[in-house]
Amino acid sequence: MNAAALSWFKSSYSGSEGGDCVEVAAHPAAVHVRDSKLGEAGPVFTVSPTAWGAFVAEATC
Repeated sequence: MNAAALSWFKSSYSGSEGGDCVEVAAHPAAVHVRDSKLGEAGPVFTVSPTAWGAFVAEATC
């Protein structure tokens, strides 16, 4: 999957002053995560939707 072809969404916890910013692009077969400060130039971390769901469930506890 070409990262540039995905629809990326910035975390609602990311502020406008920079700092720790995460973008996520969901696809039926995978969830892609990247550092918004690096954008397309940076690496993309890809996990299964099941793994992403478990991460989000744990992070929101």
